[in-house]
Amino acid sequence: MAKRVLVVEDNELNLKLFCDLLRAHEYVTEGVRDGREAVARARAFAPNLIVTDIQLPHLSGYDLILQFKADEALRDIPIMAVTAYAGREDEERIRAAGADAYVSKPISLMRFVDAVAALV
Repeated sequence: MAKRVLVVEDNELNLKLFCDLLRAHEYVTEGVRDGREAVARARAFAPNLIVTDIQLPHLSGYDLILQFKADEALRDIPIMAVTAYAGREDEERIRAAGADAYVSKPISLMRFVDAVAALV
């Protein structure tokens, strides 16, 4: 059975890139552009992995990770943060919130796919 990945990314081109890349590697994807919708979509979609941008409008990816980890139905789903924030303190803060992996933008396509495969 195909693994399911929820992708939370406000940039339309990045969202399409991530979803298309994952589909090409036989993942089933669901894209969400607004972090405020992500928890409800995750509950409905039941992903094996959540990939989230950190710089989101309305609700930061950092706060979104905290919401996922506070939700009893979602807390065990691995989370991979994808962000342009590349500082050591940023990575530590994101991992402390509950992210299982961290990939900085601009992404290496193969590194992205490898990171996803390692988590699912």
